Formats: sequence, structure tokens, C-alpha cells
Amino acid sequence: MKKVFISGCYDILHGGHIQFFKEARSLGDHLTVSFASDRVLWEHKKRRTSIPQDHKLALMSSLDIVDQVVIGDCDELGLDFKNHFLKIRPDILAVTEDDQYGDVKRALCAEVGAEYIVLPKTPPQFTPVSTSSIVRNIRTPVYAPLRVDFGGGWLDVPRFAREGAYIVNCAISPLVSLNNWHYERRSGLGGSGAWALLNGNDGVESELNLGVGWQDPAIIRETGLCVWRSGEKPVLHFKRNGDFLRGHMALHYTDIPHDTPANVGNAREYDRIEAAGRLAKEAVFEASISKLGQAVCQSYEAQLAEGMAPLPDAEGSVGRKYCGGGWGGYALYLFHTPEDRDTFVASAICNRPVEPYITIR
Repeated sequence: MKKVFISGCYDILHGGHIQFFKEARSLGDHLTVSFASDRVLWEHKKRRTSIPQDHKLALMSSLDIVDQVVIGDCDELGLDFKNHFLKIRPDILAVTEDDQYGDVKRALCAEVGAEYIVLPKTPPQFTPVSTSSIVRNIRTPVYAPLRVDFGGGWLDVPRFAREGAYIVNCAISPLVSLNNWHYERRSGLGGSGAWALLNGNDGVESELNLGVGWQDPAIIRETGLCVWRSGEKPVLHFKRNGDFLRGHMALHYTDIPHDTPANVGNAREYDRIEAAGRLAKEAVFEASISKLGQAVCQSYEAQLAEGMAPLPDAEGSVGRKYCGGGWGGYALYLFHTPEDRDTFVASAICNRPVEPYITIR
């Protein structure tokens, strides 16, 4: 009888594992599968198991293609199965092409005269997945917020970052999903950051690769009303739930295309932008609508100086500005009272209310 041995974490058993089991089993007459114990997984991978080891043992033992299941608990890196291997003395140790511990496994095989066989990659019978991708999909939310910004925009772009400066923004509801997107697309509300999050990705790197800033994916992932430190990567200075903004925010859609990457290189008044971010930070700390309105007005003045078209006036407004990089898309309006906000929303179909959004972490 030719005995085959395989090992792995198998933290979440999926179709790709089953295909590997079948291919390994075809090399001999008896298949032993070893999986890392909960303790080894924690020590070597620095994570808790997704499925308790007694459940994994029951699942694998129920497979017809598996003849024996053992739990690897040896401390040697890459050889958690060593004690079982030396006891069973299999004829073959089968591994995949991406095996990271080939040298120590070949040496172990030499001790018992086993053959070390690397199984070539074959066309998958299943859509390729990994344990990490499954965990990421489980953690991926179904809905995500978009965002509005008050001051300091562009100082999240690494080449424009200023030490001691701040970016202030807020996650908003209504939320969006991959199937329900109740806002205009490409409109300055951080939609690319929300889209990345909903697809299980971290949008910070992708935004930086586009040459723009990290504020969109950072606030959409963090939620709440946040003050960030300007710099290469997002560093949260402080946040609050934003309740003092409830009933005071509205959006106006300009019906002009929004394109941040195309406007990154524009000349703009960074001193005024930095001052607006600092004032917005103070306003958030004090929960002051009027001071936040002043910061928004400063941001808007910088946008007008950059060459953006004036936005419509609104009675009762304490401040208005284009969202994000501006040059179209949505504009944010802040109001003294909820009644002023609701009157503005009712005045045109292109106006809509939004509220601060925060998740409990």
C-alpha cells in the first residue's frame, strides 16, 4: 500500500482544497491529511482559527477521499506535522507549487525515504478562492456610506501633505450597496472608496495609485465625523459621532461632471486650504455649526480662486462648497436650522438631505 501525506492550515475548507486532496490521493492508495492545530495557527500565523479544530477534524474525516486525519502540533516552522510524519512513515509527501518550506520538507522526507512530489497547477474545477479571500468576503459589508468634506481637502494627497495640517470629513447616509446606489456616479462623494470597500478591498492604495488622496476610503472605512492628520497615509487625530450635524446638511447636484484625477495638478491656495482644515478641526471639537460653516466658506473661497463656478445661494445656509476636488458633482450646504435645510431640499429636485453616519466598532 502506497501512503500519501499532505499538510496545511485548511482554516476554511473550500473547493480548491478538495481538488488538491483528490490529486494527492491519486498518487497512492492511502491519504493522510494533517492540519495545523489552533495553537500552531496562532503561533505561526498570528490569527485565531476560523473553524475550531474539532470541527475541522470532523469535516475532513467525513470525506471519502481522505483515509486519515491528524492534527499537527509541532513547533518547527513549516513542519507542524513532523511527529505524525515520522510515526506514519509515508511513501509520498505531496505539496503544491507555492510550498514555502520545500528545503525542510525534503530533509524530513530523506529521514524516512519518502518522495517529495510537487503537484503541478491544473485547471481549477472551481472558481479559485483562498481562505483569506473567504474571510475578507465575510467581513465585507453589504452597505457603505459615502462622505462629505469640510476642510483640508488635497492635503491628504501625499505630495501636498503639510505637517501639522488637518483634513476634516464625515461619513453620510443614506448608504449605498453594489445593487442600490442612490446618488449620481463620479460626483465627489468618495464613491470609488465605497466601491472598493463593498468589493472587499482596501481603497487607500488604489486611490494613492491614481495620484489622489486617501481621505475617501479612510473615512468610509472609519465612519463618523473625523479629523485626520495630513501625511502620507491616514492617521486619525480624533472623531465624534456627528450628532450635532443631524438635520443641518444637504447636497446640491450641479449636473457638471466631477473628475478629481484630472484636476490634481491645478494651482490652488494651499495656505487657505490648511487654514480651513484647522478651523474645521476646532469646529468639530466644539460641536459648532457656525464655526464649521466658516471653515466650509474658507474652503469654498479656495475653490472659487481655483476657477470653479459659483454655487447658488441658499437662505439660511452657513456655508457651501463643492465636495471633494470640486469642479462639478455634488456640493455640500450647511444650514442654521433643520427647517432651513428642509426648505432648501424642497426647493429643487437636485437637492437632497444627508445625515452623519457612524458604526459601532
